[in-house]
Amino acid sequence: MCSVGGGDFNLEIEEIELERYKCNDCGNKFGGMGENVICPSCHSGNVVKI
Repeated sequence: MCSVGGGDFNLEIEEIELERYKCNDCGNKFGGMGENVICPSCHSGNVVKI
């Protein structure tokens, strides 16, 4: 494995709460965030928070 810059580093990972959505076109339920949520299954923007 190759690394550039050398040295040790620490990564802090924050937990992000995703809101639950349901797609009105295909019925898929999924987690998402943001203003323009798109269904990962059918790529429709016709989704609602549940």
